[in-house]
Amino acid sequence: MGFKRGVFSCCFCVVFAVFLLNSCFLVIGGDIVHQDNVAPHRPGCNNNFVLVKVPTWVNGNEVTQFVGLGARFGPTLESKEKRANQTRLAFADPPDCCSMPRNKLTSEAILVHRGNCSFTTKAKVAEAAGASAIIIINNQTELFKMVCDPGESDVDIGIPAVMLPQDAGTSLIEFLRNSSTVSVQMYSPKRPAVDVAEVFLWLMSVVTILCASYWSAWSAREAAIEQDKFLKDGSDDYGGKEVTHSGGVLDINTTSALLFVVVASCFLIMLYKLMSFWFIEVLVVLFCIGGVEGLQTCLVTLLSCFRWFEHAQESFLKVPLLGPVSYLTLAISPFCLAFAVMWAVFRHVSFAWIGQDILGMALIITVLQIIRVPNLKVGTVLLTCAFFYDIFWVFVSKWVFHKSVMIEVARGYKSGEEGIPMLLKIPRICDPWGGYSIIGFGDIILPGLLVAFSLRYDWLCKKSLRAGYFLWTMTAYGLGLFATYVALNLMDGHGQPALLYIVPSTLGTFLMLAAKRGELKHLWTRGEPYRICPHIQLQPAE
Repeated sequence: MGFKRGVFSCCFCVVFAVFLLNSCFLVIGGDIVHQDNVAPHRPGCNNNFVLVKVPTWVNGNEVTQFVGLGARFGPTLESKEKRANQTRLAFADPPDCCSMPRNKLTSEAILVHRGNCSFTTKAKVAEAAGASAIIIINNQTELFKMVCDPGESDVDIGIPAVMLPQDAGTSLIEFLRNSSTVSVQMYSPKRPAVDVAEVFLWLMSVVTILCASYWSAWSAREAAIEQDKFLKDGSDDYGGKEVTHSGGVLDINTTSALLFVVVASCFLIMLYKLMSFWFIEVLVVLFCIGGVEGLQTCLVTLLSCFRWFEHAQESFLKVPLLGPVSYLTLAISPFCLAFAVMWAVFRHVSFAWIGQDILGMALIITVLQIIRVPNLKVGTVLLTCAFFYDIFWVFVSKWVFHKSVMIEVARGYKSGEEGIPMLLKIPRICDPWGGYSIIGFGDIILPGLLVAFSLRYDWLCKKSLRAGYFLWTMTAYGLGLFATYVALNLMDGHGQPALLYIVPSTLGTFLMLAAKRGELKHLWTRGEPYRICPHIQLQPAE
């Protein structure tokens, strides 16, 4: 299968994928509800901070739509677009609205600048002047949470207040200066409980692990059959020695599993600190290199199963620096390279996520074929470390860095991009806010290593589907990922560490089942055999 030529490339893919364990499960489009326990709560000042859509009409024609942030005070905004009123917009005079406006208002929405007085003062003045809503322009491009002053006891404001970023406010002012009428509508739609994108992303993750596991088990069984043939033939080259895995396969050991946390954490901090447009470009190049190798490996392996391509796979051409390369690999490589380059060039178009997912799934499947967990001990250490790694960088890192490092990296913090490419993503089809449902490679690769190990063990030990471990471990992964989606929706779209739910379900199921069957000691130390055995004699559990 070209492993001799591709060992270096495949190992690079493995290191690349493991180091970029972006194991956070979140919605890229942004959380529409911002919980804040620091800002003061009191009667009349206890709203959640919600994102607000502000479609804008100029002379009766809808021209654009802005996104703002609702205030802690005032009435809650309508969630249905058809029920939200379209209101004429007026610019305050004076612009800060800290004193009674000189222009007469008759239920218009008033546009004001931030500063010179409190947010609640502006809202009270606007309401007294006859405004039906107040839109405050921030003095920065970001959105700011509008809260009540600590000294205010009771706040009774009857008009909604929304903050817009500076660039949106500048556009509205230009519309008012150059047009006769400008109207706005303000509403905050709610996300659906379940989006179709989450179902498809769940299926993609499960199918990816299924394909990788069967490929890995098939390769292990073929290697075991070859070894049996050599031993039966009495080959002097092997002399009764036990043959390890075929070339190109790398077993993880306990030390590397422990080092995972340190190396992955250092790499994540580097991503967080150095995140920029150019750094994202470097990651895109690395992703394309790994994606090309993964896609090529998957396609060559798949096509070589058909007899039409057997001759091309078995015929080799010596290439400088690469050595012997099959004709099938030479024919597939240009297509894979062109596919990756096309994705990189057009990755900002609306359908580019398809190419990213194809490259990502191919890379993950190849990684799970090349890297293997040799026994349950290594799998337990690796997944336990990843479990705490995910929790720390999603939740605990907020106390150290004042932001969730994992979530910021996944979103492409300070890069101007829609996030790093080491993710599977699908657009949220039914979500009025758009965005993507995503899952990090680590949430598939790490539990996938354990699932693939379970199927290799079942096949080499000739266990039936029900008597083996693969069915139950694979089911546990699916349930753990499902639990992640449930938590994601219960938390209003806030990013969730998927391994928090996947590791206990997957690893816990495997350990409990092995202990119940009395096979835990054997799986913990010896793991999968290198030869197919009809039956393994194990001591029953006491």
